Amino acid sequence: MNATPGPATPRVPALSNDLPGAEHARDLPEAGYARDPLGAEHAHDLPESGHARDPLGADRARVPELMEAVSAYAVRILDGLDDRPAARVPVRPEPAPLPGAGIGLERAMEVFATRWEPGFAAGPGPRYLGFVTGGATPAALAGDWLTGTLDQNPTSGLDSLAPDLERETVTWLRDLFGLPREHEGVFVSGATMSNLAGLAIAREWLGEVRGVSVAEEGTAALGPVTVLSGSPHSSVAKALSVLGLGRSAIRRVGVLPGREAVDVDLLARELERLDRLGGAPAIVVANAGTVNTVDFDDLRAIAALRERHPFWLHVDAAFGAFAALSAGHAHLVAGLGEADSVCVDLHKWLNVPYDSAVQFTRRRNLQVRVFRNAAAYLTPLGEDPDFVHLTPENSRRLRALPAWFTLAAYGREGHAEIVRRDIDLAAGLGERIAAMPAYRLLAPVRLNVVCFTLASTPDRIDEVADAVTGSGEAFLTTTVHDGVPALRAAFSNWRTTEADVDRVAKILAEAAPRP
Repeated sequence: MNATPGPATPRVPALSNDLPGAEHARDLPEAGYARDPLGAEHAHDLPESGHARDPLGADRARVPELMEAVSAYAVRILDGLDDRPAARVPVRPEPAPLPGAGIGLERAMEVFATRWEPGFAAGPGPRYLGFVTGGATPAALAGDWLTGTLDQNPTSGLDSLAPDLERETVTWLRDLFGLPREHEGVFVSGATMSNLAGLAIAREWLGEVRGVSVAEEGTAALGPVTVLSGSPHSSVAKALSVLGLGRSAIRRVGVLPGREAVDVDLLARELERLDRLGGAPAIVVANAGTVNTVDFDDLRAIAALRERHPFWLHVDAAFGAFAALSAGHAHLVAGLGEADSVCVDLHKWLNVPYDSAVQFTRRRNLQVRVFRNAAAYLTPLGEDPDFVHLTPENSRRLRALPAWFTLAAYGREGHAEIVRRDIDLAAGLGERIAAMPAYRLLAPVRLNVVCFTLASTPDRIDEVADAVTGSGEAFLTTTVHDGVPALRAAFSNWRTTEADVDRVAKILAEAAPRP
């Protein structure tokens, strides 16, 4: 399905930070942990009479009123994102005992607002530039609220249309990224689970080639496995550990000079070497956007190697897949559709709340072989299997609903505008940093991440990170690139503007250590 339902969708500039409730911003609790109404020393103060004897019954009688109060509180938090520190240095309050009778929703909200909420970071805010983390568009947030309200388990099609909404959303996403119809998808919790599911299907393919079913006989029947990759994400190693293939299965292939992209000629030599050792097929994990410098492997050239060598091509495109939405960068993901499995993380650049990702594969029959679940109360396997047969989870929330809402509300062009704006903002910050004598870029700004370090004292980069975090102005994550301690500023939030880049550049200039 290519058409977005309903009338023409607004361009992203129509999305506004000016949410209602600004006049109530002063009602937010004062920051700090000094007040601790549920601390152990106050446990005896909890009410034990009246509604406290039946707080659930009291709340049941006031559901509309209480939900309006929660909504108003949430709006005040959203309206205060620009002033909330982008990150917090955690200071744990004293543990509190479990309330006996309970205190009801209204009182619980008051306690949370005083004891916990002031210590939460502005994770969905415009200057939270760590971990390639998006925010949540208004439509995605509405979808998330309704996800909890409707509380559907979409893994079975026995009782509602929820699985069909997920199928429609997956089709929209497949079209958004330009994948062919042979790729079928399913929602999972994040890039780590998407990589795990893709590699589990790859493991079953290895068994198919060797005449065994790993799903039935176990990994011992498979024998040694080789996974080739130039710059694999850490989640790949975790997935291989969980799948019983082992972290040691990864064989790193040389990268291009000054790059994180794999050298395809060296990859071909590794595949030829495996052929000489007996022709055992391998798994190749390619990158469509590395985390440090957003480098892209040449996917078409890698896929072409399958004409001479057998291997499963898994592409980690957690956020790089969104390059398809920028005309000037779509070439970076050329060949993505030729992969056997693809990982895309949606709580990054699609700007939906945690947790949300999608896993695509051409070989759904192998996916079913791995994850099928046989129980008398479930529907039997068919041509279009329920999601219970496609991931490790037998039950989960309807993760597709926030994605459906934001895609329906803003369409392809609205989300393309977010991507293009973030790319421009990253390039702008890169230019600002390159002009600062205290810093130097460690790689060109290829897409949406700026990777940089201190010009003369890289070993002091943690001081910069701490100063930036402590200021509350921004949050950037540390890393190590090519042996050099560094910082990463990752742009993927729909709220971020030029004014935010100005503030980030200013705090970086102030945070640079003095000689």
